[in-house]
Amino acid sequence: MKATEALHDQGQSLWLDNISRDLLTTGTLARYIEQLSVTGLTSNPTIFDHSIKTSSAYDAAVRKKVEEGKSGEELFFELALEDLTRAADLFRPIWDRTRGVDGWVSLEVSPLLANDTASTLAAAEALHVRADRPNLLIKIPGTKEGLPAIEEAIFAGIPVNVTLLFSHQQYQAAAEAYLRGIERRVAADLPPEVGSVASVFISRWDAAVAHEVPEALRNQLGIAVAKQTYRAYRTLLASPRYQRAFNAGARPQRLLWASTGTKDPSASDILYVHALAAPFTVNTMPEATLKAQADHGEIGQTLTPDGGDSDEVLARFSAAGIDVDALAARLQDEGRRSFVASWRELLQVIDSKSAVLERAS
Repeated sequence: MKATEALHDQGQSLWLDNISRDLLTTGTLARYIEQLSVTGLTSNPTIFDHSIKTSSAYDAAVRKKVEEGKSGEELFFELALEDLTRAADLFRPIWDRTRGVDGWVSLEVSPLLANDTASTLAAAEALHVRADRPNLLIKIPGTKEGLPAIEEAIFAGIPVNVTLLFSHQQYQAAAEAYLRGIERRVAADLPPEVGSVASVFISRWDAAVAHEVPEALRNQLGIAVAKQTYRAYRTLLASPRYQRAFNAGARPQRLLWASTGTKDPSASDILYVHALAAPFTVNTMPEATLKAQADHGEIGQTLTPDGGDSDEVLARFSAAGIDVDALAARLQDEGRRSFVASWRELLQVIDSKSAVLERAS
């Protein structure tokens, strides 16, 4: 039994943090589903930027859309929806079998809208309608401005992947927005089964402090924050308020570990997979991390609902001069700005490729 299958059998969903047309046309994604227990997929602007920039698989589609007068964001979202609806169809049997617990893919609204609540909600609604797939999550950042859009999207029945979460406080704010949307649906006699995941980024914590802490603390901060967040997750699931929502027919918003590829070349390539095994969570992995887990991965001790040693470890970081709360806010802002930069680069790549293909036609 591969370690990916063993991890899945312990109750954690393994999603692929990647999308490209080549993954679809070569049958690679279908093989990952069949052989590596992959049950979902996430994407982001950086992933699409790399896929479109480095592959000729999009050339014919880009040329056709340019001939139709399309460009920029309009052209990109057509490409992205073509890829992600195909991926959603591959995962649809899993979604059906698990009755919507698993089998999801994700598409992000434009990061340029991150500070505009109304425009974020409008974009989420439009993408949801265009995709026309029940197992496609719309990614909305869990920023101050994004939280009201998350609540409204859930109330509108739009499945949401809350992205760019870095701490248990940020996770709790996202979970609160989700629950408010569900409670409003219950009060309005609307079906409360709206899918959602809350994506907490892990490896960026350790990259941020790699040169600021003693060697003994290297690569421990992200895991400690994850354990603390898992405690908050389990506490919320057991709370009377959540139980009332479940009794009304709602499904839990699942906790998802994102950014789980190891950035430190001296550390294990499955560091965050081994450390963050936990039932009823998702780990979305870069392709290299997924392959490493299948090849030589081990299953670590599953996380405990009490947060394990997270308080002790975080106290050591505090003693080393790391303000974890301030760093969480900084990482969320840096993540938002990074996605904006990737988005702008993606649109430039599309414009450049469009111009080259137009001249060649």
